[in-house]
Amino acid sequence: MQRSPGKNVLIVIGLLAAAALAAFVWRHVGHTDQAARAPAKAQAGVPVTTAMATRGEIDLALKIIGRAEAYSTVNVRSRVNGQVERLTFTPGHHVRKGDLLAQVDPRPLQAALDAAKGNVARDEASLAKAEADLQRFQSMLGKGFVSRADFDLYKANLGVARANLQSDRASVRAAQVQLDYATITAPFDGVTGAPLAYPGATLTADTTDIVVLNQVDPIRVAFSVPEDSLAAVRVEARRRTVPVEARIPGDTEGPLQGELEFIDNAVDATTGTITLKGRFDNKDGRLTPGQFAEVTLPTTRLADVVSVPVVALQSSTAGAFVFVVKPDHTVEQRPVTPGATSGQRVVIDKGLQGGEAVVTEGQMLLTDGARVRVDGA
Repeated sequence: MQRSPGKNVLIVIGLLAAAALAAFVWRHVGHTDQAARAPAKAQAGVPVTTAMATRGEIDLALKIIGRAEAYSTVNVRSRVNGQVERLTFTPGHHVRKGDLLAQVDPRPLQAALDAAKGNVARDEASLAKAEADLQRFQSMLGKGFVSRADFDLYKANLGVARANLQSDRASVRAAQVQLDYATITAPFDGVTGAPLAYPGATLTADTTDIVVLNQVDPIRVAFSVPEDSLAAVRVEARRRTVPVEARIPGDTEGPLQGELEFIDNAVDATTGTITLKGRFDNKDGRLTPGQFAEVTLPTTRLADVVSVPVVALQSSTAGAFVFVVKPDHTVEQRPVTPGATSGQRVVIDKGLQGGEAVVTEGQMLLTDGARVRVDGA
């Protein structure tokens, strides 16, 4: 069945009327809803995070890269010639002072000691005979049966016997010391390195290394500071024990706390720096000699200053500024004069009072006078 042209025209006119009505409704109702939502959104404010500006003392500090070093290091050597009989330490493990590290073959030294003891026994017998002879000839001298010359000879023999005994007793003590040196022990608590001589090796006295022993508790961290910071460090050192903090890269247990122990006696003319060393307890072995660490050294303590987190400080072509949150939940873009930085805080020399709230996150969406919503408030 075919529609007439008049009916088609009526259908088109009806569709156009429906479209016009929909547009009218959207313009008046939809725009009204958006206009209602916009003030509500503006009234809610920009979400931000804030922190308080604080007034009080703050320590200025240097951050330097340092290197850990053993508190004491010794190359353990034998003090006698001989052959290594056995090693008793485990490489890389802790040993205590007096623990056995190595044993040199003691048999030649024991033989020398036995020979020295034999000489002492012989000298004791010779001395006893010389004393008896002198006593006997002394009684005969009074009766005229012995000449004075013979008596003086026996008296001299007694002196020689006593001297020989004294000398050989000293030889026994020396031989005993040499035998004791065959037992090599740790001179202090420390960690052993890899063996430098093995069982069967022949040692030369005071020359051949057996192992390197490092004392790692306590331990030092050496670092260098610019010479223009030395005066402030010395002032702090005279006033108190200067704390030193060390952070180990990749370590999640937090920084180690120590104290400044050493200031070198000369500035390096090439680099313009001076070497300092901090002392740290290292019972848990977190620091290893040769390891790098980030050192924080306080140089000056400022009293009664205003400071804020570093992230609160913004900059523009007009200079540094912060967004201060006012009681009506709007922000003021306030110019400030920043001072020294210490860790995560910066001193504000001018433009801010202690107790004022500053924005630390969300500044990119703010303008002067904008309304904010403080997260967690």
